[in-house]
Amino acid sequence: MKKIKFLLKSFLFFIIFFILIHIIAFGCAKLTPKIDLKTVNNVLLYDCNNNLFFEGSGQKEWISLNNMSKHIINATIATEDKHFYHHFGFDYFRIIKSFYKNIMAKKIVEGASTITQQYVKNIYLNFKKNWKRKIEESWLTFKMESHYSKDQILEGYLNTINYGNGVFGIENAAKYYFDKSAADLTIGEAAMLAGIPKSPDNYSPLNDELEAKKRQLIVLNSMSKNEYITETEKDIAYNEELIYVGKKEKYNLSTLMYYQNAVMKELETIQTIPDSLIKTSGLKIYTNLDIKAQTILEESINNNLKNNQEIQVAAVMVKPKTGEIIALTGGRNYSKSQFNRATDSKRQVGSTMKPFLYYAALENGFTASTSFLSEPTTFTFSDNSTYSPNNYGNIYANKSISLAAALAFSDNIFAIKTHLFLGEETLVDIIKRTGIKEKIEPHPSLPLGTEEINIIDFLTGYATFANLGDKVEPHLIKKIEDNKGNILYEKKEERINVLNKSITYIINELLSNCYDYTLIDYASPTCIVIAPKITKKYALKTGSTSYDTWVVGYNQDILMGVWNGYDENKNMGTGETKFSRLIWADTVENYLKDTETKWYDLPHNIIGTLVDPISGELATKKTKKKKILYYIKGTEPLK
Repeated sequence: MKKIKFLLKSFLFFIIFFILIHIIAFGCAKLTPKIDLKTVNNVLLYDCNNNLFFEGSGQKEWISLNNMSKHIINATIATEDKHFYHHFGFDYFRIIKSFYKNIMAKKIVEGASTITQQYVKNIYLNFKKNWKRKIEESWLTFKMESHYSKDQILEGYLNTINYGNGVFGIENAAKYYFDKSAADLTIGEAAMLAGIPKSPDNYSPLNDELEAKKRQLIVLNSMSKNEYITETEKDIAYNEELIYVGKKEKYNLSTLMYYQNAVMKELETIQTIPDSLIKTSGLKIYTNLDIKAQTILEESINNNLKNNQEIQVAAVMVKPKTGEIIALTGGRNYSKSQFNRATDSKRQVGSTMKPFLYYAALENGFTASTSFLSEPTTFTFSDNSTYSPNNYGNIYANKSISLAAALAFSDNIFAIKTHLFLGEETLVDIIKRTGIKEKIEPHPSLPLGTEEINIIDFLTGYATFANLGDKVEPHLIKKIEDNKGNILYEKKEERINVLNKSITYIINELLSNCYDYTLIDYASPTCIVIAPKITKKYALKTGSTSYDTWVVGYNQDILMGVWNGYDENKNMGTGETKFSRLIWADTVENYLKDTETKWYDLPHNIIGTLVDPISGELATKKTKKKKILYYIKGTEPLK
């Protein structure tokens, strides 16, 4: 009996203590400044022409609660928080109930967040699950409940919640899905939209209509159970045929959200923008996005991959002189897969690693004419271990070939011989020097691209080649202002010379041979399949592994990298290796169409010499294949 009395007293003490803490917190929150609900987390993204292309809180169309259809209000309350008007931000009975259900089920089967709590979560740009964020979230919930009426909170919530497909806010959602105002939504339409925020990717009817209909029925049942509609109205609403429009006024690109996602990731890395400012104020972010480039990129991907719905893509376009990322996609369609392969993925880069090796070779005394024997080779090391690389398709020259030919044909034997001759640390040094941040360890197969590198990180190194040895940092954000127009951050573009300009010029010339019919011999240059599409001069390199295909190419005006592969690491088919090349050619050629491009000026200490490009020997009257290759004066073949 005494034990029961003690437990009852303890429980009563806990309840009283909890209520006091709640009252104190509520009172303290009342004394703090208000959060402006119409600017909080109002992140506006602008393209390179200062045109708005994304609004983080969806305030393009803010509609008052009084003007909304009562059905969307009722559907939201019935589904998300039926006690919304009867609690102070936290539904404690619901918390206890969900805690009990989750314990019994031994997994998370029910949540207990109120509309106020969910609204608070919307002002966070990251959803890191830690105690600091939970405490901040609770404090902001108290602040919101102490300063605003329930109607004001509900209005803000409905105007900022994510309704899928990059659409935020109920007015935007109503126009996007049904081409009407939120004031005119029917019960069926309101129930469909109210079901989306729980999982915008899964419950958008444009992504999966079957799952969306199941979710709509759950919403309708909640509305009926809470007496917002009758059973008859529920049945009519469920059977109502919904006509989806699914388009925005402009920028209706399925890949655009990958760029937006990448911008927000970059924003988190800018230390001069306080996290608290991002959460509680509006930001104007001016990006380097070129809608023309993004549109051309998306069209090229769709055209070339239309007969293969599984293969994925990551592609990035950069202005090499400044490092501005003007277009980016981390997949084919953001509404179907939000995993951003351009920012969050690392893949083996294959033979696109070889230009770094051959730069190192030229820096250490090699020339375009330096030759090695190309034949099946087994390399034996001091510890008696062996390594037997293969050429693609097991095609070998079975004769000595020049460095120029080895690069054009992507000969693996030549690359490994060069790598081991120079020493394995030499390539690692060049990779780091060009700006690639990935930690690379020296090993025999490194020139064949066995290391996994992120595409943006990798293009940093290629941008150094495109700039004749000057390193720049690829970036998406140009400038950030607060909602009053004060500049909070401005990207300072820095060019640091890290490579020899003359040697870099030679590498760029050698890479322009990768689509040259002149070099067709025992094999064909690796980009010969896209030669008919190319009208300008580029430095190009392909790379492939069992699971990946790459193309990276550039001139002074544009740098672009394309990766294709399967998320589950399925082997690439023979016919699928061409996709990255086709996407690259179609995108770059269309982007530069009707523009004048200029190749690199010949350095004063470089000389062009007519040679046999396969053997590297000086051309004579009897030489069948002839091409001008470039050398530092004094290193060109003389006989």
